[in-house]
Amino acid sequence: MSQYEAEIKRRRTFAIISHPDAGKTTLTEKFLLYGGAIAQAGQVKGKKNTRAATSDWMEIEKQRGISVTSSVMQFQYEGFCINILDTPGHQDFSEDTYRTLMAADSAVMVIDAAKGVEAQTRKLFKVCAMRDIPIFTFINKMDRETRDPFELCEELEKELGIDTYAMNWPIGCGKEFKGVYDRQNRKVIHFTSNTNAKAATATQIEVDDPALAELIGQSKHSQLVDEIELLDGASCDFDMERVRHGKLSPVFFGSALTNFGVEPFLEEFLRMTTAPLPRKAGEQVIDCFDEDFSAFVFKIQANMNKAHRDRIAFMRVVSGRFDAEKEVYHMQGGKKMRLSRPQQLMAAEREIIEEAYAGDIIGVFDPGIFSIGDTLCAPSKKFQFDPIPTFAPEHFQRIRSIDTMKRKQFLKGVEQIAQEGAIQIFKTPYTGMEEVIVGVVGTLQFDVLEYRLRSEYNVELYKEGLPYEYLRWVVREDENAQPLKEEDLLLPADAKLVEDYKGNQLILFASQWSIQWVTERNKGLVLAEFGGAKF
Repeated sequence: MSQYEAEIKRRRTFAIISHPDAGKTTLTEKFLLYGGAIAQAGQVKGKKNTRAATSDWMEIEKQRGISVTSSVMQFQYEGFCINILDTPGHQDFSEDTYRTLMAADSAVMVIDAAKGVEAQTRKLFKVCAMRDIPIFTFINKMDRETRDPFELCEELEKELGIDTYAMNWPIGCGKEFKGVYDRQNRKVIHFTSNTNAKAATATQIEVDDPALAELIGQSKHSQLVDEIELLDGASCDFDMERVRHGKLSPVFFGSALTNFGVEPFLEEFLRMTTAPLPRKAGEQVIDCFDEDFSAFVFKIQANMNKAHRDRIAFMRVVSGRFDAEKEVYHMQGGKKMRLSRPQQLMAAEREIIEEAYAGDIIGVFDPGIFSIGDTLCAPSKKFQFDPIPTFAPEHFQRIRSIDTMKRKQFLKGVEQIAQEGAIQIFKTPYTGMEEVIVGVVGTLQFDVLEYRLRSEYNVELYKEGLPYEYLRWVVREDENAQPLKEEDLLLPADAKLVEDYKGNQLILFASQWSIQWVTERNKGLVLAEFGGAKF
């Protein structure tokens, strides 16, 4: 095996997803702790100051105490080079999470053992299922009072429509949480709390060892024996092929806060995941070992450096080796270029790099030429990756600049923020853009937009709430067909035809009933819940 192949094979790129407060950031910290990337737990929380992407509107983040951007961290662990994509749990910024999942090869889903499957978990799981990527479940907070483990697994299967296979099984919960039973090795791992130390003190012991009953108590031992029998008899078979296609989720129990079960989970996860996955480019499938470099942009972040008002485009390397000295071809821009100031995020610091391999995430300086979904490839082998889906916003406002003399700044501001993917903008077809309809996934994004237009573009906004809650893309079978006009359609009073700034046509609806009414009365009209063909 060449060094080039070895470098790619040792890479793992995964996203951590969860509902807010399930313990995602704590689990991320513990991973970095094991990899030696941070010296003590608690440092990831420092990202709200200088440790991660910080832009002007992050004042809102500080005021509200939430994370609004995905962060990327790379660390080494036992020969593996691991890229973690930590996503914001707050639902108002879930679109950033959706796009980040496009750059991941697998996902770790963190579930609160007391709350089970929550609203945001369902949404994020749906995106993972669309991508057909492996989903590993970590049921967290076993150091607190929890729900029955069988009930939690059953809920996962029922709510998310995925089979589960418990890789380990908890012994007690809360103060009585004694450890986990490792089903593969048929041994009990008994933990002793070690708070912020690198690892919890773990003792392995056979199930039928008489010392185990003394260690965990006779009643817990009897209960464990019964539960093992039930698990072995009732659970589905473990099938690695089904795991790789997101049809079966390996489930692990533990506590990120106390380190119980985190390292065994990390080791099993690395053993079960594969080298970076291929990506589709139309009819072609681009393999990670293809020697020609290729990458796609999945995130753009403006004003990461307040002093320079810079924009960073984050890209996932899909194939080959990135060399900072070599030119790449930007498909959407139609030209060769060198990527400016390529950098990698190594836990707390950003570092200028000369090379990167398939699976890595790199950030490059963006002078305003990149859009989400753009493809970069070797000049000798041109192709375009499949587009990243654009998800339907759920809240809409009509906005315009209060000062008509600042129309230019207003349009520039909303278009640039829309290019980042922070908002979606629409206009009524065949009209100018004096007024813009803005769509967002969560209402907090309206506050972000208003703050940024005021602070970065010196524009004060007039805002008017709109009654729409649903948006559907109009699917055009014939690319050359004339765009629709409102008079071509039968639309109720609570529906409106609009177009986005790329020329795609969409319809806004106030209710599900309205969607059904329009599809029934407009024969041949095809509507899609997700867009992205031109985004």
